[in-house]
Amino acid sequence: MSTRKVSIEDLPLNKFHWKITIYTAGGPFCDGYILSVIGIALVMMIPQLGLSSLMVGLIGTSALVGIFFGGLVFGYITDLIGRKTMYVIDLLVFVVASVLQFFVGEGWQLLILRFILGVAVGADYPIATSLLAEFTPRKHRGFMLSFLVLGWWLGAVTAYIVGYLLMGLGENSWRWILASSAVPSVIVLLLRAGTPESPKWLVSKGRIEEARENLRKAFGEEADIGDIPSDPPKTSFWGIFKKGYGKRTIFMSLFWMMQVIPTFAIMTFAPTVLFAFGVSEDAATLGSVVTSIFFLIGTIIAVFMINKIGRRHILIWPFLITGIVLVALGLNPTAPLIIIVSLFAVFAIFNGGSSVLQYVYPNELFPTEVRATAVGFGTAMSRVGAAVGTFLLPISMSGIGVGPTMIIAGITCFIGFIVSLLMAPETLHLTLEESSRVKTEKDSEILNKKTL
Repeated sequence: MSTRKVSIEDLPLNKFHWKITIYTAGGPFCDGYILSVIGIALVMMIPQLGLSSLMVGLIGTSALVGIFFGGLVFGYITDLIGRKTMYVIDLLVFVVASVLQFFVGEGWQLLILRFILGVAVGADYPIATSLLAEFTPRKHRGFMLSFLVLGWWLGAVTAYIVGYLLMGLGENSWRWILASSAVPSVIVLLLRAGTPESPKWLVSKGRIEEARENLRKAFGEEADIGDIPSDPPKTSFWGIFKKGYGKRTIFMSLFWMMQVIPTFAIMTFAPTVLFAFGVSEDAATLGSVVTSIFFLIGTIIAVFMINKIGRRHILIWPFLITGIVLVALGLNPTAPLIIIVSLFAVFAIFNGGSSVLQYVYPNELFPTEVRATAVGFGTAMSRVGAAVGTFLLPISMSGIGVGPTMIIAGITCFIGFIVSLLMAPETLHLTLEESSRVKTEKDSEILNKKTL
């Protein structure tokens, strides 16, 4: 008796799905940890190393600049040589660079190490998300890709908690705080070892038998590759701008950029921002932990809602709400502490929730042969804005004050609202092949039937 074949897009969830989701989420966990832990370390590091405002801005920005190059270069490389190899290499860089941070003696040394860490973080975005997207059935893809963002915020929360706990180790506590990111990096590196290559990527390269063998090992004999292209398309960096994909690239880059500009600027310097609102230094550090927890809460809500209400709603309305909240903060910088904290909590919940689309949309809107390239490009473009925002935030706060700075951050959210309202597609219930195809009239009819 022959075994009934089931497409990889329609397979029921099994242990392999959960295992690869958790292992893949370990990368964003380390990303969130590495990018967030600098906020607490800087508070103690500035007087000890005698850092100027310029150097503080450069250190805060260096990882984001690294992410730009990591995403732009290694997303394309991942599409060329595969997801599996890069999946492990970037974690090795996490471990080595994290340990070396303990031994820095001057600001420029830390700046270089943070840049290297940024490159590895930027590489992990396209590697991890494309690999998971290509293994995940369509009914659960939104949930599992969103889970990666949950991993990022778990890492950010953990970084703030660990940093807060390690502050009591003395004048060199910042060294232990920065080097602590090596611990989760080692754990994730060991877990990721042995992960199979993406069957969809293998098919895109014409390696059909390898793809079938990987499917059998992961899911059993009933798993089926699905449609096999007679002439596999070639990977080209410029493919994300051709045949109708240019508009998607613009949308992806703009919404992601408008989302992370206020997020990274505020979260990188969270204790400093809260201190500028009149919160005491100790309370500001604790407040940054609480704020990151609200980000995490928002992400958890979105993870469980994305397959119920769709992608558009989770992206559009949080942009509007966070814009209103930041403008309100900017117009009332001397408001009572409870008002300030409440507004930051609302911002964190809605911004954290909408951030799940950073991993979902880029993977769903582009075909396998350029999926990692697209994610890497979106990552790079978003970090241009994030780097500028992070670099300018301390300068802006010292120059024009915290109020006008928050208003400017709110304006970026309003821009994101308009972009998303006009350009965000709905990809709920579609296979990767359907969602990544530039729509014709016939495709639109299929989409309407699926989303009714």
